[in-house]
Amino acid sequence: METAELPHMIDTPEAETPVMADRAYILINVTPGETLSVVRALSHIKEIKTIDPCWGKPDIIAIAEVADQDALTQLVLNRLHSIENVTHTDTHMVYKLADPQTK
Repeated sequence: METAELPHMIDTPEAETPVMADRAYILINVTPGETLSVVRALSHIKEIKTIDPCWGKPDIIAIAEVADQDALTQLVLNRLHSIENVTHTDTHMVYKLADPQTK
């Protein structure tokens, strides 16, 4: 499947490329004025691949790559929620769309 076939998908891996990890977008709200301290804490977590501070809500959008859904649960509930000044997270796990024509 070529990326051009699904223009609404972002960063779609090529069909031949093995996907080694699950990816999730994590929207993070923080205590006002504490975004930098949370960004610093996130930068020490190996599963966090990108950290983008944003205007408005959420305050930070992070992309995580994890082995599976259980690893994502542990990452968010145990590690991210324990970071001082993180007030709320909203996690969106990415899934692969099947091409109905290939079934």
